[in-house]
Amino acid sequence: MKQLSLASGHQIPVFGIGSWRMGEQQAKFNQEVSVIRAAIDMGITLIDSAEMYGEGGAEIVIGEAIQGRRDNLYLVSKFFPQNAGHDDVIQACERSLRRLNCDYLDLYLYHWPGNVPMSETFDALHSLQDNGKIRDFGVSNFDLEDLRDIPAGDQSKLGCNQIFYNLKHREVEWVVADWCRQYSVPLMAYSPLDQASSLLQSPLLANIALRHEASPAQIALAWLLHQPDTVVIPKSVKVERIKENLAAIEIQLKREELKELDQAFPSPHGPVRLSMR
Repeated sequence: MKQLSLASGHQIPVFGIGSWRMGEQQAKFNQEVSVIRAAIDMGITLIDSAEMYGEGGAEIVIGEAIQGRRDNLYLVSKFFPQNAGHDDVIQACERSLRRLNCDYLDLYLYHWPGNVPMSETFDALHSLQDNGKIRDFGVSNFDLEDLRDIPAGDQSKLGCNQIFYNLKHREVEWVVADWCRQYSVPLMAYSPLDQASSLLQSPLLANIALRHEASPAQIALAWLLHQPDTVVIPKSVKVERIKENLAAIEIQLKREELKELDQAFPSPHGPVRLSMR
């Protein structure tokens, strides 16, 4: 699988799976564990989570699913803004590691901007890194002014900015994407299929999908995978859907098709803030 290089020298896969809404119901625990294991069997190594998901429940699901397989995986988690104080970040990370039943995270993200001084938060992230608890750190849902508030020495060290990004929601392309590329910070697109929207009902997506003997969802993912330095993390609890999503990696959209999609789902033409989901 294609990977991107981070400033630290570590590599991040361009495709992974999300875990939002997992770990919320005990009755679904075994099924969710099986889904994560099936994804790993398919060759997916990047697994994204957060202490917010199921109030830690998603991390517990992942922790069960990855036993005996940790060394081959790329684990991402996120901490609440209310846990952005120095000691709170460290304690939040320790709790996530206990739930995941592992020794370190590959990437640890500030889930969305809070009120704690950025210098304090990033000092804690450096401490976690120095102590081997995390390999890289990054942010999520950070708009341009938030990115500029990050200590100057850390702006080019970010492992990613994880944002709500798909064909219908391209707000990141107004100014944030350019900033991230300037500092060699990958974008990580969550909700890449814009769940519960009309995106996948698009006649154009259906038409392009027909040309490639694919599904509209695969075309929407392939479009994101054609964007520079972008990682996608679609979430599903159905093994067949995960298999379908993964196959989007092999789809090569033609220049004309990319132009058609740009015209049907245009990038913003004026200042706009990032959306969150």
